[in-house]
Amino acid sequence: MSDQSNRREVLKVALGLGATIPALKVAAASEDPAQALAQPGDHFVYFSGDKQGQVVMPDDLPLGGPQVMVWPMDPKTKVVRNKARFNLVLLIRLDPAKLDEQTRANAAADGVVAYTAICTHQGCPVSMWNKAEGTLFCACHSSQYKPEDYGKVVAGPAPRRLPMLPVKEDGGQIVVAGAFTSRVGDEKG
Repeated sequence: MSDQSNRREVLKVALGLGATIPALKVAAASEDPAQALAQPGDHFVYFSGDKQGQVVMPDDLPLGGPQVMVWPMDPKTKVVRNKARFNLVLLIRLDPAKLDEQTRANAAADGVVAYTAICTHQGCPVSMWNKAEGTLFCACHSSQYKPEDYGKVVAGPAPRRLPMLPVKEDGGQIVVAGAFTSRVGDEKG
């Protein structure tokens, strides 16, 4: 076999592995329900604190903020989907009359809305609440998002809105009603 043929064979194997390994990672992730993305019907449980792991009820959320950080949980298996950081979600209850049309369409009837907790700038956690401005706040680079206005960027370097996770109330609990409204993550992916 010539050197040229050997190089071609090595290249074919490398390209094959390059395509196969990511597919294997995706398959492995999909087999672990804790790594699966939020699914319609999932409930929400507290991320941390005294109530960590307990189901969040609408009345737990004070009207007008602040937000609560949560994970989605499969209500049948009780598996918390906490092995994928893209599942970290912010829940906040706002005055339904103050929600714009798009936000209202993705909110529970009592004004509960859900957004990713991952900043669209560089993927830092959006973990703070600016009460005076009524904005969700990322402390890394000061990006701020307006939760009543479909996660609109109102300050900082974030390049796009904060993706919203549609929610509804079912049986007195807040549940996932659909997929995120746009790609979750920073500008690199």
